[in-house]
Amino acid sequence: MAPYEYDLDPVTFLTVGTVGPPGQRTFYLQGSQSRTTVTVIIEKEHAAALAVSIDRLLGALAERDPRGSAADAEELSVNMDLLTPVRPAFRCGQIGLGVDEDRDMVVLVVEEQVDEDAGDEGRKARFVATFDQMVTLSRHALDVVNAGRPTCELCGQPIGPDGHFCARRNGHPPSDL
Repeated sequence: MAPYEYDLDPVTFLTVGTVGPPGQRTFYLQGSQSRTTVTVIIEKEHAAALAVSIDRLLGALAERDPRGSAADAEELSVNMDLLTPVRPAFRCGQIGLGVDEDRDMVVLVVEEQVDEDAGDEGRKARFVATFDQMVTLSRHALDVVNAGRPTCELCGQPIGPDGHFCARRNGHPPSDL
C-alpha cells in the first residue's frame, strides 16, 4: 500500500464541521483538491486538539523566524461549511502535524482508527495547506467545538437541554453552593 491512500497536496479547501444537533453531532475533517474531496470522521476532542496544535506550531515558527511567512499568516475569509454530500472515507484514530519548510506549508496527516491487536494497517490521508489555510482551520475548528452544548463549570461535563447531574454539586442546584 502507498504511504497515503489520500494525498491532497496542496488542498484548495480544508475545514472541520459537524452534522447533527448539539449532543448528537458527528465531527468531520474535510479537505479537497480540484474535484477530489476526502472526509474523515473525527472526535470533538480531535478538533479541539488540532486547533491548539496548529496555533502552537505556527507560534513556534513565528518565534523562530519573526519575519517569516508563518508570522504573517492571517485568517482567510472563506465559507468553511462542509461540502456535501458528506461521505466519510474512514474514522480517525490519530492526527499528526508537520511543516514542509522548503515550501512554507503545513502537513496534516490523519491515520485511520484500527484494531492494533488484529495487526490491521489503516488508511492514511495527507492534507498539505498554507499557513493562512491552517490559521483559518484552527479558528473555525474552535468555533465549531464551542458551538455545542455548554459545559458545567464544576465538573466539565456537557449540560443538556434538561440540565445534568453534577457530582460536584451532589445533585444540588448551583444556587445552593
